[in-house]
Amino acid sequence: MKRPLMLLGLAAVLASCTPGLVGPPTGRIVNTTNGQEGTISFVSGSLQPRSGTTRLDNNVTIQIGDRTYVGRSVIIDTASPVPSPFDFGIGFNFGNTWDGTGNRYPSSGVGGTVRTPAPRLVSRTGNLIARTDGNASRTLTCTLTVDVQEHGYGDCTDDAGVRYVLQF
Repeated sequence: MKRPLMLLGLAAVLASCTPGLVGPPTGRIVNTTNGQEGTISFVSGSLQPRSGTTRLDNNVTIQIGDRTYVGRSVIIDTASPVPSPFDFGIGFNFGNTWDGTGNRYPSSGVGGTVRTPAPRLVSRTGNLIARTDGNASRTLTCTLTVDVQEHGYGDCTDDAGVRYVLQF
C-alpha cells in the first residue's frame, strides 16, 4: 500500500514541475515567391547568445515541402538596454480662491513628478546557415532577430536566390 502512494506522490511532484519546462522554439518559414510554407524548429537554448567556447553543433531543422535543411544558428548578444535619463517635472501654482460670499483667499501649490522610463524591449541579432544532404544539396542563409523569450523573425535566401521569411 505504501509503494503506490509513494509513486503517486512522486508523479504529483513531477507533474507540478511541467509548466516550468519549455519546449524547443518552433515556427514557420514561407517562400515569398510562391507562398509555400514550411516549419522551422530550434534546439532548446540555441537562440540565446553563445559564449566563445561553445561548440557549434547543428541546432536547427527546417522542413520545406520534401526538403529538410539542417544547420546552425548563432545569436550575438549585441542588445543591451541603454539607460534613459529620469523624467523630472516640477510645477508651482499661485492663485486666488473665492468662496460663495465674495471673499477672496490667496492660494498656492507646489507639485512634482519623477518617472522612470518604461522598460525597453531587448532583441538580439544572429544568423542561420542550413543545408540539405545529398549530392544536389541546397543552402539557406538567414538573418535573425530574437528576443529574450526566444521569439523572433528573419529573412532567408536560398542558393537559387529565392527569398523566404520566417517567424518563430
